[in-house]
Amino acid sequence: MSDDRPEPTDEEVVETASEAAEGVVLARYRQSDLRDFDVTVTFEEGVLDVDVYVNPPADAAADADEVAEEAVSAARDAVDELFGLA
Repeated sequence: MSDDRPEPTDEEVVETASEAAEGVVLARYRQSDLRDFDVTVTFEEGVLDVDVYVNPPADAAADADEVAEEAVSAARDAVDELFGLA
């Protein structure tokens, strides 16, 4: 990160990761079709933890585990970008 930009706050990191993960899930499934989904993000002491749970409709074409993994990856990539690491 350049010296003239302050470090992102923990809240900014969590919000950035959450938005990225939710974006992936909602790009793959219509929200109204999902039985349930949850994105949990914590950022404490410089450690990012992202957990994504997806319960899609029974006839969904996209695999829930793959979508969850994609969402976690997108969240981590978005945070890397926020810190200027990407």
